[in-house]
Amino acid sequence: MRILFLGDVVGRSGREAVAAHLPGLITRWQLDLVVVNGENAAGGFGITETIYDEFIAAGADAVTLGNHAFDQREALVFIERADRLVRPANYPPGTPGRGTALVEAKNGARVLVTNIMGRTFMDPLDDPFAALDKTLDGVEMGAHMDAVIIDFHAETTSEKQAFGHYCDGRATLVVGTHTHVPTADHRILSGGTAFMTDVGMCGCYDGVIGMDKDEPLRRFTRKIGSGRFEPAAGPATLSGLAVESCDKTGHALKVAPVRLGGSLAEARPDFWDA
Repeated sequence: MRILFLGDVVGRSGREAVAAHLPGLITRWQLDLVVVNGENAAGGFGITETIYDEFIAAGADAVTLGNHAFDQREALVFIERADRLVRPANYPPGTPGRGTALVEAKNGARVLVTNIMGRTFMDPLDDPFAALDKTLDGVEMGAHMDAVIIDFHAETTSEKQAFGHYCDGRATLVVGTHTHVPTADHRILSGGTAFMTDVGMCGCYDGVIGMDKDEPLRRFTRKIGSGRFEPAAGPATLSGLAVESCDKTGHALKVAPVRLGGSLAEARPDFWDA
């Protein structure tokens, strides 16, 4: 199976990059599954139903969230009918929406997509490791599912890496989101799970983690905020991770970073883009 995971989409610039690149990549790379993190898509904070529908129309098979899942109040309502929108599974019981989605890939494969949030320097949600065990209880790749995709939305590299090792062998892909800067440690772990500490963002890198640089600079240098954070409006880099998995076991066979457009050096999977 050919899988593309796209990192946090930040603001209009990030949305435009997804709309410009994704449909063509699906055709060119013959992608079977696309997952997009959309928690910063609406002005940098949260997601709206219109934006969710735009991602699905562009070819996303599932959209994951994170700590900004409900910053747009309408998400509390429309998430119940958006069956491919996945918020962190370790939110407290009674939180609207779902922490796991069963998705049919473009090739008909059965895929479990889940979103779990870390706790270090984040909101004190339920134990993410226990939430993972509960989510995967009774799920065996190659038997019940053709692939398992986990978006671990967390702040620290240590928690992300520990979580990746904890999932090793039980998932096709564990990818870190939230910090908006792509790391250089994409690899396949010893148990067959593709991993990257942070996949980066789909947004303008001529800013501060996707936001216009002026306000963050004022706050760092003067310690006094003077306005709202606004997404940077320059050309966005589409940042993601490409994974090819085994149809029999669900384990990863190949992994490569994806960076297209904007200001970062380009990266493409040579096993698809030769």
